[in-house]
Amino acid sequence: MSGVLVSFHFISLLLLCCVSPSSLLRIDDLVPGLVSCLPQQSQAFTLFKNEFETRGCNHSDNSNGVWCDNTTGAVTKLQLTSCLSGTLKPNSSLFRLHQLRYLDLSSNNFSSSSLLSEFGNLNKLEVLSLSFNSFIGEVPSSFNNLSMLSYLGLSNNQLTGSFPFLRYLSKLSYLDLFNNHFSGTLNPNSSLFELHQLITLYLSFNNFISPVPSQFGNLKKLEVLSLSNNGFFGQVPPTFSNLTSLTRLFFYRNELTGSLPLVQNLTNLHDLDLSYNHFTGTIPSTLLTIPTLGYLDLRGNNLAGSFEVPNSSTSSRLQHIDLSNNGIKGKVPAWLWELPRLSSMDLSKNSFNGALPNMPLSIVSLSAWGNSFTGTVPLSLCSRSSLMVLDLSYNSFTGSVPICLSNLTYLVLRKNNLEGRLQDMFHTGSSLRTFDVGYNQLHGKLPRSLLNCSSLKFLNIENNKIEDAFPFWLKALPNLQVLILRSNIFYGPIAPPDQGPLAFPQLHIFEVSDNNFTRSLPANYFVNWKASSLQMSEDGSIYMGYEEDSSFSMNGYYTYQDSIDLRYKGLVMEQAKVLSSYATIDFSGNKLEGEIPESIGFLKALIALNLSNNAFTGHIPLSLGNLKQLASLDLSRNNLSGTIPNEFKALTFLAYLNVSHNQLTGEIPQGTQITGQSKSSFEGNAGLCGLPLQESCASTSVPPLQDVNQEEEGEVLSWKAVAIGYAPGLLFGLALGQVIASYKPKWLAKSSDCFIQAKLAPQVVLFWVPCMFFCNKVSVFFNSYNLYTNQKQQKGCQYISVLKICH
Repeated sequence: MSGVLVSFHFISLLLLCCVSPSSLLRIDDLVPGLVSCLPQQSQAFTLFKNEFETRGCNHSDNSNGVWCDNTTGAVTKLQLTSCLSGTLKPNSSLFRLHQLRYLDLSSNNFSSSSLLSEFGNLNKLEVLSLSFNSFIGEVPSSFNNLSMLSYLGLSNNQLTGSFPFLRYLSKLSYLDLFNNHFSGTLNPNSSLFELHQLITLYLSFNNFISPVPSQFGNLKKLEVLSLSNNGFFGQVPPTFSNLTSLTRLFFYRNELTGSLPLVQNLTNLHDLDLSYNHFTGTIPSTLLTIPTLGYLDLRGNNLAGSFEVPNSSTSSRLQHIDLSNNGIKGKVPAWLWELPRLSSMDLSKNSFNGALPNMPLSIVSLSAWGNSFTGTVPLSLCSRSSLMVLDLSYNSFTGSVPICLSNLTYLVLRKNNLEGRLQDMFHTGSSLRTFDVGYNQLHGKLPRSLLNCSSLKFLNIENNKIEDAFPFWLKALPNLQVLILRSNIFYGPIAPPDQGPLAFPQLHIFEVSDNNFTRSLPANYFVNWKASSLQMSEDGSIYMGYEEDSSFSMNGYYTYQDSIDLRYKGLVMEQAKVLSSYATIDFSGNKLEGEIPESIGFLKALIALNLSNNAFTGHIPLSLGNLKQLASLDLSRNNLSGTIPNEFKALTFLAYLNVSHNQLTGEIPQGTQITGQSKSSFEGNAGLCGLPLQESCASTSVPPLQDVNQEEEGEVLSWKAVAIGYAPGLLFGLALGQVIASYKPKWLAKSSDCFIQAKLAPQVVLFWVPCMFFCNKVSVFFNSYNLYTNQKQQKGCQYISVLKICH
């Protein structure tokens, strides 16, 4: 029965195909490969793919990246992205596909390939995307043959020359030259300004240096214009007000001057970025009345003064405003906080003063650091349930830290005048990721409710008055990566009570300097650190496997980034991107003792290590030579002894080394990164010599160990020889005593003087009489002792003189 059903379905399909030819075409479309393409077209495509190393070119839609016209069988669409590697040559089979209308070869690796003039032969192309490759050279003039082209994407290559000649691409609506090396002057008579159908134009991240041509005003269909990261200078021409279709205008990081451009006619404008230029003056009220404006970035200019805009005329769609890094003074206008959709506001590094106004309920991120705000942190923040990021650092806020702020994700209040105790304010399930209250006047103990913050990665309470033992209980936080307790009143050991390793597996920035930590560190102290769980990058270098996200963004725009004051290379400097760039340890300024643990050598991603101003003893660990990424090492002002390890020669990234004021001896290892250090980095070690110190090591040679051993063997042998003649000689000496006392032969007086003047070894002086009696035995001893006497030249009368006397 089942066989009959299968046969019936098969016959039904055949009948359906015969009745409906269009159905046959649809079935062919589902067959992998080139079923609907002419044989010569299929062959050309196959030959083209075989010109390269291919990987991952098979598409999930079974088209294999090629589409053919159902009528002519010619290849009309080719899409091979992120799968080809090799050189594109002029005789490539690609250029036999003359009916191509759509060609996408983006994100391949055409290394050292020029942008070939043969592309101009594909004159039916409507879409050409060659972005994210490694094409070099200039855009060939043959591209002018592509008169049907509406989309040209050449971004993220290494193309050079002036703006390409594209005068005859009259249908071009999308042109992307982003991130290349185009240079020179953008001339007013450039072919660019004849492309009147342009809707989208990206020229950002090139090297154009010229005034902004007023001819941009002729491209009246433009909706997106990006000229950022070039060298455009002068004022924005007033003709820009003709671009009434513009929705996005990007001019950031140029050299533009004068007042902010009047763009009130751009009634469709949504995104305006004029940041990092040299605009001066005040913010025109007309700029803030554009009804569609949602994103405004004016940071990094020289704007000053205050600004006021009537409430009724402000844009109701403003969501993101960045006025940071200017010189704006006065109080924050109240109307800013009444914008109904405002979600992100950055007022950082201005001269705003007074109290912080109430914010709109829609606020998600507020950054106002580096101003002169005063008063307490507003309790109205507690009712802003959408608030995630609050950075009020570097102001003059007073009072305590509001308990309600524990609901935030990023809370940064460093360098204010906050005081009082840190309360147990962190509830179960807290989403807190960054907590920074450094440089205030907070006291008490570290709140244990921080254990409820399982997402916490960044904890900084430096330069307060926190008095507590080391918080080993923080090891329960699985994601903690940065712990900064510097300059408080912490005390006791920083080694676990069981003397095992420190159990912070994710930690890679550990700053506990200038406290009262004591005792020694166990040998295995560092074995469980994340820095010991290394990964190998493709180029063979070692990097740490921690999460690189150290910032918060909204809609693609960064609104906050972690930063710390890092003691690095002998200086204190503020560092951003600390979760992705640094692995550091700073134990300086404590009372730690004992030997530096050898397990420090496991931390191969360590960039900076500071153990200065402690009481460490013993030798410098040889394992420090394993820290190939180390750039800063400070071991000064301890009680370290021994030599500086020769392994330091392998630390090729070492830019700063300080071992001063220890008890080190021997020659300083000679290497560019070591001898290039300041003399002060080695001072206070009386036994050190060699460059960069003036003390030479040439006069401090130490006798080889072999000579010392021979001397010790000689001492033993001399005692044995004396013992042989001692007993008989003693008897003879007693009998002869009377004779010696009454009569002194000349030879005896001479030999006695010799012994006295020579200051011989005590055993020879005491037993010279037995030696006289047993000359033969002693002669054998001294003959075998020539090596020893040769090494006693400084003693004057040698033992061999006794032989002469005996004989």
